[in-house]
Amino acid sequence: MQQHLDESTVNSLVANFSRDGYAVLPGFFAAPLMDHLESLVVTHFGADPAFFHNTEFLTKAETEVIPWFPQRESIHDFDPVESDQRLERLTTALLGDGWQRQYCMVMFSKAGTAGQAWHQDCPPDDAAKFNLNRLVYTADIVDSIGGQLQLVPGSHRLGELPVGEPRGDMARQIVLKPRKGDLVLLHGHTWHRVLPIHGGYRSSTNFRSAPAGTPETITDICVYRNMRYRFSSNEVIVAR
Repeated sequence: MQQHLDESTVNSLVANFSRDGYAVLPGFFAAPLMDHLESLVVTHFGADPAFFHNTEFLTKAETEVIPWFPQRESIHDFDPVESDQRLERLTTALLGDGWQRQYCMVMFSKAGTAGQAWHQDCPPDDAAKFNLNRLVYTADIVDSIGGQLQLVPGSHRLGELPVGEPRGDMARQIVLKPRKGDLVLLHGHTWHRVLPIHGGYRSSTNFRSAPAGTPETITDICVYRNMRYRFSSNEVIVAR
């Protein structure tokens, strides 16, 4: 059953998100829609897709995730998620009026890959400038496959991710195991990573958005524990 959102639920979610930098809404999207999108993801990537990023990034970031932007290919099957009125209501509550959509990005990891090392999706230099990850899961994240989402609650208020081992454990880290249909809302400054994939594959679909006045390029620079990386130029801009 799809989740109903009353005013009390929305207010509680906003307060928790402000404190923790993330929120989980179980079973937010209906199974038939998730099954349809999952079939598109599997068809698009196949059994052994090639990596998208260059070798330097894959090595230094210790991140092996392959992106796909279906809406840029005029694939509109993902549109019902993005236009869901409950999702729009939540996004307005979190970001305020005038927030802007960024893009829909499917993130795919195949068996035997590293997942994603600790990172922030955008630099935390200005607390008011950030992206919001609206992560939708079209299949269960289970221990036998891996790819669990790990994060440090409240870290969106702690500034820059500390220098250290890219995939080393962090104090107060927690593990999330989203299920099919779950919605995870994640602040772009929150310290987070994706654990390695042991078997099968792992995917999530991110409908990124941002508050009004945020630069469209806010996610062009990603902060890792050992560097800042600019995707548009495929280069390390700060070694840490």
